[in-house]
Amino acid sequence: MRPSLFIGLWLLALHAQAVSQPDPFPQIAAAYRVEIDGTAVWEKQPAKRLPPASLTKLMTALLVLERNKLQETVRISQAATRETGSRLALKAGEHLRVEDLLAATLLQSANDACHALADHLGGSETAFVQQMNQRAQELGLRDTQFRNACGHDASGHYSSALDITRLARELLKHPQVVPLTSQGHAVITTLEGRQYRLSNRNALVGRYEGALGLKTGYTAQAGTCLVALAKRDGHEVLLVLLHGKDRWWDAVDILDLAFDHARVSP
Repeated sequence: MRPSLFIGLWLLALHAQAVSQPDPFPQIAAAYRVEIDGTAVWEKQPAKRLPPASLTKLMTALLVLERNKLQETVRISQAATRETGSRLALKAGEHLRVEDLLAATLLQSANDACHALADHLGGSETAFVQQMNQRAQELGLRDTQFRNACGHDASGHYSSALDITRLARELLKHPQVVPLTSQGHAVITTLEGRQYRLSNRNALVGRYEGALGLKTGYTAQAGTCLVALAKRDGHEVLLVLLHGKDRWWDAVDILDLAFDHARVSP
């Protein structure tokens, strides 16, 4: 049998397996979902409630974009500068545009930038989290609840692979997202003239053909998390991993398989 024919038959068999057995990749993550051109192909425990780490920031970004005031000026609060984990080391009293803080939130996963956006939009992080939960309810995200804007581990802070997929789809309706998350690097500047250099935390961008983002996350409880978006040969693949094992190599294997699947599927 020709190798190409064998691979085609194997991929079709895997598609049949995806219908009858929803866990063709049992070792990669506690929960995952893979969509090809908007249709779910493989998934595992898609409604399981798990800590989403910085995938939480997708909701923060959505509320920022829905407000659509990216040129507004944000004054960095003391509360934002006290953020831990991934951060830019912003200074209290500095001023940045909303669009620049959004870039820092999505590319570098900067918790101080994220918190500054929450303060600006909600008046406080606590009030902003209420807005996040309200929007989650409106979107029908039944297995999602937020306790903070940035994704820190907290009791009652959870989401699911299915809900994160739906959230990502809603975010992708905004045309600013992909040009932003597909960048490898960026520079933002305060109104006072101080520069911050950003590096995309998504290791696929610039290394995997067609990778366009979307968001990474890690905490002690959540493990490694990922929302990966890639487009190739007219097909789009969206992958969500929660509590992954080896997210970068696993993501490459799954994306490759998904594009092969798209190529041979009728």
